[in-house]
Amino acid sequence: MPKRILGNSGLEVSALGLGCMGLSFGYGPATDKKQAIKLIQTAFEAGITFFDTAECYGPFTNEELLGDALSPIRDKVVIATKFGFQDGDSKKGLDSSPTRIRAVAEASMKRLKTDYIDLFYQHRVDPNIPIEDVAGTIQDLIKEGKIRHWGLSEAGTDTIRKAHAVQPVAALQSEYSLFFREPEKEIIPTLEELRIGFVPFSPLGKGFLTGAINETTKFDPTDFRNIVPRFSEENRKANQALVDLLKSIATEKNASPAQIALAWLLAQKPWIVPIPGTTKIHRLQENIGATKIWLTAQDVHQIDTAASKIFIQGARYPEALQNRVGK
Repeated sequence: MPKRILGNSGLEVSALGLGCMGLSFGYGPATDKKQAIKLIQTAFEAGITFFDTAECYGPFTNEELLGDALSPIRDKVVIATKFGFQDGDSKKGLDSSPTRIRAVAEASMKRLKTDYIDLFYQHRVDPNIPIEDVAGTIQDLIKEGKIRHWGLSEAGTDTIRKAHAVQPVAALQSEYSLFFREPEKEIIPTLEELRIGFVPFSPLGKGFLTGAINETTKFDPTDFRNIVPRFSEENRKANQALVDLLKSIATEKNASPAQIALAWLLAQKPWIVPIPGTTKIHRLQENIGATKIWLTAQDVHQIDTAASKIFIQGARYPEALQNRVGK
C-alpha cells in the first residue's frame, strides 16, 4: 500500500484509510463485534494504517471497537477520532468548549486503549466557541503529548485559516467524491495554499458509486440515508447516470465502479487520502484494489468532461444537518 503525507506536519498514513463509522452507527444495525474486529485487522494486514472513528459513533461503541481491534498493533497505526458534540451525541447540540475538548480526549484515549491520539478532529464547527480558543486548547494537549496532530471536519475556509494561524492543521475531513464536488471551488485551493491534507469521507457517495444501490433499494429503517434528499427514490433514479459513467470506464480498465471512483480521488492531489467504509471484507479488498489503478491525466479529463454533463439531483443533507457545515 502506498503512503501519503497529511499536511506540513509529516503525518504519514496509508493512501487509503478505513472509515469505521458504519461498523457501529449510521447505516443500520451494528456489525457483530468479532466480525468487525476481523475486518479492521484484515485492513491492517492488507496495508491500511489509517483508521477513522469518533466518540459520537455509537455513541462511544465505535471507539471501544477500535481499541479492542488495534491495541495489539497500536504503534503501527494512525487513529483519528473527533470531538464536538454535547455528551458525545450527534443528535444534540455542538460543544467545543475547552473543558469538553479535554474531557473527550481523556475518555477517547481510555476507550481506544491508548495514551495519545494521532489525529483529533473538531467534528463540526461550534459557532459559540471562537476557533482560536479551540486551537489553543489543542495546542496545550499537543504540548502535553496527548494529541499529536489535529484537524477540522466540514469547516469553511475562514475557520480553516483562523485555526491554522494558531496551531497548524494537519487535515480537513469533509465529504468529497464524484457525487459531491463542492470542495473544488474554495476548500481544495485553500488546503493547497496552506499545505493541509484532505481526508474525504463518503468517497463512494455513501455507497451510491459502488453500483450496488438503485431506485428500488430499500434501506434498513435505522439507516440515515432514508432522510437524505439525494437518496430519495426519484433522485436515485436520476443520479444513476453517474454510476453508468463509472461502469463504462471501469469496464475499460478491468476494474469496478468503486475502484474508479477512488482512483479518481487519489489522482486529484498527492495529499488526498480517502476513507471509504465497509462492513464486508470483499468490499474492503475491492476498495484497496483502487490503489493499484493508475488514471492518467487524460483519463481524469475524460471522467471530468463526462461527469460535468451530469447534474446530481438532491441535497446531500437534510436542512438541519446542512446548517452545521461550511462554517
